[in-house]
Amino acid sequence: MGRRILIICTLLLTACSGRVSRSGADSGMEYARWFDLIPEGIVTISPSDNHRDTLIVPRPLDRLVCMSSSYLAYLDGIGCDSVVVGVSGIGYVTDPSIRERYQATRNGTAARPLYDIGYDADPDYERIVALQPDLLIAYSVSAAEPAWLSRLRDLGIPVLLLSEQLENHPLARAEYVRLFGALTGRREKADSVFTAIRDRYESLRVETDSPVPVLLNMPYADQWFVPGADNYMTRLVRDAGGEVLGSAPGTSASRIMSLEEAWMLAGEARAWLNPGWCRSREQLSDQLPSFSRFDIPVIYNNIRRSTDGGGNDFWESGALRADRVLDDLVRILRTAKENPQKTVPGDSLYYFIPVE
Repeated sequence: MGRRILIICTLLLTACSGRVSRSGADSGMEYARWFDLIPEGIVTISPSDNHRDTLIVPRPLDRLVCMSSSYLAYLDGIGCDSVVVGVSGIGYVTDPSIRERYQATRNGTAARPLYDIGYDADPDYERIVALQPDLLIAYSVSAAEPAWLSRLRDLGIPVLLLSEQLENHPLARAEYVRLFGALTGRREKADSVFTAIRDRYESLRVETDSPVPVLLNMPYADQWFVPGADNYMTRLVRDAGGEVLGSAPGTSASRIMSLEEAWMLAGEARAWLNPGWCRSREQLSDQLPSFSRFDIPVIYNNIRRSTDGGGNDFWESGALRADRVLDDLVRILRTAKENPQKTVPGDSLYYFIPVE
């Protein structure tokens, strides 16, 4: 009980008054829109109404529960994923050190145990309370705080709610490593990591007057989603020298494209990226027989580093390593433009595989 009182007293989460007009220009962050750093801690900004919350961090935190695998990547990037004591859905985690520590915990041999605390819809409240975390870090897809998070707060668990998944610039997502540096007392290390990623990303960016036409995704439950022109994935493709076909201008929101429209756009495409779970053209043809008539010369999927449980490192470490994602895409789209009959050597790609 004494440690719980100490945590509540020293880790103060307070709502600041007022509303702000938020843009990258008025922030200490270079790209991120939904958080800022102050000398004594972190300010998070609500995407729904720009409300600001301040998290005071009087000491480096060393017991964290992470509800998203991308948070593990930020911590690993600054060399301190050992602070993680709980994760949500270990089957979705690709980080080998986290998976090994979880297995060692099950075997009773872990020097620092790590537990799976379940999923956000139905977390293991008893386990979370027993872990006595300094902070539970979560995300939300709605303006209203989920009931499970409210219950955790009622149980005395300090909660930090992030909106990293809503950032549309790849470097904005990468910049969240600086937030995790602030939590763990590694601000300088985090700044150095981010600067290196930013500089490499900018050096890889392709500017072209003739972008490669790219078909993106495939139907999910009979609905084909295409991200808007301001979306994270669309920006990555654009920075790699491509153009997402069917992408609506002036928005980050995805729209549903009919199969008929997709069929028409497939005739223009010189590359196809991220066609669901497909690893071969035969699988792709089985899923979408009508598309087999199109000779889209270059097809790649971002599933090279995936787990049997359904995890995908593209969404884990890729959140931090925007430069590594862009490097893959530049290689793929350059091939589509210059030599479409050639396959990019598999060992030169980190997240993608050719669909052959």
